[in-house]
Amino acid sequence: MTWDLIVKNAKVFDGSGAAGRDLDVAISAGKIAAIGHNLPEDATSAVDDARGAWMTPGLLDIHTHEDLEAELDPGLPEVVRHGTTSVVVGNCSIGLAFGNQRRNDQDPIVDCFARVENIPKPVLRRAAEKAVWDNPKDYLNHLDELPLAANMAPFLPHSMLRIEVMGLDDSVNRDPTKAEIDRMAGILEEAMQAGYLGMSTDGLPLHFLANEPNLKKRIPTQYASYEEYKALTNVVRRHDRVWQMTPATDDGGLTVKLFMLSSGRLHGKPLKITALAALDSVSNRQTKAQALLFANLLNSKLMNGNFRMQCLAAPFRIYSEGAVSPLAEANPLMRQLIETELEDIEARRAILSDPEWIEAFREMWAHGKSGFNIDHLRRKLRLERQFLSRDLNDMMIFRVPVQGWIGQSLQHAYERYNAWVLNDDLIEDEEETRVFNALGREIRDDAEFFIMLLRHYDRDLYWTYVNANKDPKVVKELLLHPKLLPGFNDSGAHVTNMAYFDGNLRALHLGMEDEADKEDGFSRMVRRLTSEPAEFFGLDVGRIEVGARADLTLINPEALQAYDGEASVRLIDRDLFGCEQLVNRSDGVVDGVYVHGQKVWEGADFTPVFRDAGPGEIRLGEALRVKS
Repeated sequence: MTWDLIVKNAKVFDGSGAAGRDLDVAISAGKIAAIGHNLPEDATSAVDDARGAWMTPGLLDIHTHEDLEAELDPGLPEVVRHGTTSVVVGNCSIGLAFGNQRRNDQDPIVDCFARVENIPKPVLRRAAEKAVWDNPKDYLNHLDELPLAANMAPFLPHSMLRIEVMGLDDSVNRDPTKAEIDRMAGILEEAMQAGYLGMSTDGLPLHFLANEPNLKKRIPTQYASYEEYKALTNVVRRHDRVWQMTPATDDGGLTVKLFMLSSGRLHGKPLKITALAALDSVSNRQTKAQALLFANLLNSKLMNGNFRMQCLAAPFRIYSEGAVSPLAEANPLMRQLIETELEDIEARRAILSDPEWIEAFREMWAHGKSGFNIDHLRRKLRLERQFLSRDLNDMMIFRVPVQGWIGQSLQHAYERYNAWVLNDDLIEDEEETRVFNALGREIRDDAEFFIMLLRHYDRDLYWTYVNANKDPKVVKELLLHPKLLPGFNDSGAHVTNMAYFDGNLRALHLGMEDEADKEDGFSRMVRRLTSEPAEFFGLDVGRIEVGARADLTLINPEALQAYDGEASVRLIDRDLFGCEQLVNRSDGVVDGVYVHGQKVWEGADFTPVFRDAGPGEIRLGEALRVKS
């Protein structure tokens, strides 16, 4: 009996929800070969002493867009360093299953990803250059050949499927023929046989294409009829795979009909659905209530469904570069600014200087904030249908040339401006004086102040706000709800707008908050992040047992308990992307990460196995396939 490695003396939480046990874990050929007490060290070539650490299966991130990053940096360092060893990709109806699909001067990857996932076009073009395959099966083979340091499990993305069958322009300008729907179903059938997780679609009314002539058009999946969705989900249902979807928040009737597709009572067999998202919205308290209502109803004996809303283990904090903000797409006036090219400051300034646009924005900003009317009542009762904050008190400044504003609210800056209008001698900061002189003394209200700041600074005004999940107690309740799934981290997307790479660690931190039994709370949350989603998606990961893949994470329990995810966000220059990116830094929380039996992370840095590997030398992860 010989092993490649023994990890000794860790407290092992195997993913089942059982209590942790002090055990040794032996690894051979990338798999767990033995588990027990005092395994013989002379039977192995290497020993890692993990005394004091808690071992879990490698964590699973069920909602990412790491498919793009994998083409440029297949080590996936921003997820691996936080203990995640498997990621689900191809979400939200967009992905790389069909390669770059460049035909007739169209660039679908750029068109579909740029605004939906807020990834700069040059980054997308570089990824698209590498996407030279042209069918879903070859994409899986490509992933097997990439030097991945984490496993990837793809959905077949519906928008790309429509583009493949209809072409990009037709997919957003006409209905498919019956023959085209049949062809889509046939391609989906082949993908299911190849091992894809299922299919992803999207209905959010803030997901638009990024290139002319379709700037006003939403992504292709949103033009599907109920009949098209039903034909495709019938294929997914037959294979017992998963439909990842986002409801159409502007079409309640369609949303209910699509949710009901999960019902085995209505459709003969349950359809596994994972939907976005169960959030405790700041502006609309019905969001959480409706998510829980559908989760409980569809999974009841009455409906016999298999439905899981996803929930986020963090405050839903959005970072915005001037007007460029993912949720701002829901606002038609802000959308006009986002439709411009990222580098075209003058085009945005022209819009922000238009008197008619300014007056329309001021009217929108004030809507429902005062008076005796139904909209004011809805605002008071937290029943607004707004994605974007319209309160300067909620909008916190992350970066701006006025150093004294950083960490303050935009309301603070507005009050400083009003003080300057009354007596400019009160303002001594040179940059602050310079911007106030540029804004002038005629600003009428907070809405116009915001407009003028956008016009003056453009993307140099970098601000944040929390749209949902302000109460950690509510977040923990959602994470532990048996009919929800922790996820919705969006890792690999929104490169300057969101940072939840550490979402799994934030969930584990919340799990430990049970003062009566921290280990029990931790173990329950481990199950929620490993074996439970793995079983739902049909993936052979997420457990520590003999014969399983040796994807393992070591946690420092004291560091995890003290971890502050909100303080972990960093803005770094990502050389391989050629742009800045919001990331997280949890160094010291994760003592070690093993992928396929190889240690790739240790304490505060990547190991030589990861760090010094040449191109193609680190091939530890693989394409995860669902077996029929």
